[in-house]
Amino acid sequence: MIRGVALPIALLATVMLTLAAGQSPENKSEEPEPFDIEPAILKQNLSDEPLPDGNVARLEKQLERAKGNAEGAERLYKIGVLAKVEVEQRLLKVVRYESDLANARVARAKDEVAAKESELAAGEITKDELEAVKTALAQLTEAAQVAASKRERAELEAAEANLRRQQKLLKLGIANESDVDRAQEKLAELKAPKN
Repeated sequence: MIRGVALPIALLATVMLTLAAGQSPENKSEEPEPFDIEPAILKQNLSDEPLPDGNVARLEKQLERAKGNAEGAERLYKIGVLAKVEVEQRLLKVVRYESDLANARVARAKDEVAAKESELAAGEITKDELEAVKTALAQLTEAAQVAASKRERAELEAAEANLRRQQKLLKLGIANESDVDRAQEKLAELKAPKN
């Protein structure tokens, strides 16, 4: 009876050793698998429509997405799904995208003014048409300045809130002194006059 049990066990051990030898590291390729490097293509990263003015259109889409994310953030904070920091970051992201979009529109309008000036020199348009484009540029520049000041104010408020938060966490023993120092440096950097 021992021979009847020993033979299958010996056979099973031999098969396992053979399989283990077949999977040794020297038999494996040194090349990484493609999925180790390349992330999957996500549906939201694909666009069906071509972007007419890439930078402005891309920023408009990002702004709309950020507004959608920030829209229900306060309600989610109240029911305990989101932290207050996440709500603040979502709102700050909206302000940043608004500022970036305003700057991109100004850049596009400057390009348009330069093109209209060359058309005026060639006699293709009238001076009134050029003045209309310049007026639009002035309005966009003013809007960009308002958006930039709103962004600076929002970033300053966020840095102050972060410093207060880090100081409270330090008192509770949860944060490190270096976290408070970084928050103070960020606040000082934002308060420093810009040249």
